[in-house]
Amino acid sequence: MQIEVKGRHMTISDDIRDHVEKRFAKVGKQVSELATLEVELWEHQNPSNPDSHVAEVTLRVKGTTLRASDSSRDMVHSINLCADELAIQVKRHRDKRRKRRESRAAALQPPGMASSSEGVSAAL
Repeated sequence: MQIEVKGRHMTISDDIRDHVEKRFAKVGKQVSELATLEVELWEHQNPSNPDSHVAEVTLRVKGTTLRASDSSRDMVHSINLCADELAIQVKRHRDKRRKRRESRAAALQPPGMASSSEGVSAAL
């Protein structure tokens, strides 16, 4: 998975980049190597908003785009919230694809062929 970290009107330190790579490593293991992850970080300029640090994440996988956005008082906490939210979305997406694939395989299988071991014993 390719990770791209952007800062809107701010510079991104190496510590933040390392933290993003560590937090999204779990998601990276569940998706393809061709998937791209964009992390965009910025800070609201409104002084009355206590949750001013915003992290927005976009994951592009084959056939779909998953997004998560969170804000908090600390940038690292915002990144952690996004990583947790995106991990849930990726798991849900993988489960959907797996169920769809299994139901298609069951529909294509002939009704007489329940399992391969029963077919062998019936032939003998």
